Amino acid sequence: MPSVRTPPPSPVVTDADVARAAKSQPKITDRDIEEAARRHQMPSDADLSKVPVPSTPRVDALPQPISPRKIDLGAIARGYEAMGEPKPSGSSLGPSSSLLVFVSFSMSDATLSRLLDQAERSGATLLLRGFAGDSLQQTVSRSQGLIGNRNVGFQIDPQAFDRFSVRAVPTFVLLKEGAVPAPCAAGTCYSTNTYVSVAGDVSIDYALEHIKRAAGGFGREADTFLAKLRRR
Repeated sequence: MPSVRTPPPSPVVTDADVARAAKSQPKITDRDIEEAARRHQMPSDADLSKVPVPSTPRVDALPQPISPRKIDLGAIARGYEAMGEPKPSGSSLGPSSSLLVFVSFSMSDATLSRLLDQAERSGATLLLRGFAGDSLQQTVSRSQGLIGNRNVGFQIDPQAFDRFSVRAVPTFVLLKEGAVPAPCAAGTCYSTNTYVSVAGDVSIDYALEHIKRAAGGFGREADTFLAKLRRR
């Protein structure tokens, strides 16, 4: 049979134990109470009036999450809708042929200005991999100085650099009319027979002329943009 354990008897507290406990406690006198009250006085109305009241936090000034979509710096530079309305991915590519010029703020202002002039005339879109100095404010300031009053597409799209395997700037990508993207690691990709690219520190018209000579299947698309350049 299981054994049953009997709990030990409770200790007996005597009057002598109570007396010893009372003697060990510190004696608080009226003087101690008055001294404590003097040291820890309640603040007066005058004291409270000197304490600054925290203002209501501005929700619009709090850090905002980074948008996964491209930022249209052209709209930012022109001051549309406060900071510009971000464009959804792929919006720079329509049903017609597209000309993309991949650039960087590390390029000289003279080169960027020349490409912006030709992009405005031809309808090409300039693309950046990221912000200048990892700062949106610095990027906006730099782009405003470069774009000025030009009506030109100027976007940030790091995925596009991977999508078209861009390794140097400037790189010019000419996309065929009706090209359809497909899902890939970079988001969406185009088959190699739907676009052609050329890299080098050259003008847009020079790049298009080179494409006509080196990739005859893109001659019609190249001529479309060359005609716009020569028309103005």
